[in-house]
Amino acid sequence: MAGAGTSNTDFILRQASPEEAIYVHELAHRIWKEHYVPIIGTDQVDYMLGKFYTVNALQNQMANGHVFWLIEMDGNPHGYISVTNQEQGKYFLQKFYLDNGFRGKGLGKQVLNSLIDQYPDLHELRLTVNRQNYKSINFYFKVGFTIEYCLDMDIGEGYEMNDFQMLLKRFL
Repeated sequence: MAGAGTSNTDFILRQASPEEAIYVHELAHRIWKEHYVPIIGTDQVDYMLGKFYTVNALQNQMANGHVFWLIEMDGNPHGYISVTNQEQGKYFLQKFYLDNGFRGKGLGKQVLNSLIDQYPDLHELRLTVNRQNYKSINFYFKVGFTIEYCLDMDIGEGYEMNDFQMLLKRFL
């Protein structure tokens, strides 16, 4: 599916195959090290990449219902999304990441709208976001998400995810 960004940036949002998990792996390592080290530190970033973003872990997520989408521009992947279906019309946005050079230009909103178009029955979209990830939280507010509650999850090895769960309601 093609979409037009607000900065004359054309993108394609397409579903990733298990063989393309390597693209998500590479994007995650690049994006997470740049974006999350200032928020949660190098050790936790390395732990989470090793736990959730190996090619094998990503392929297992795909096999267990996570639908991955690649965000491509000029034939190259510059971001990714993962969505799971929780129940009829209710979805969870597991992952939504763009390379730094493509943030803050209106592309995220365009991509999110294109993603929502892929799920015509979607009336609720939830996500979790780190409570210190102010730029992402502000983006989600701008596109209509609200905070449902705070969520603290032990992810092992002494690390926690300290998140907000956010909700976007869409009226069909």
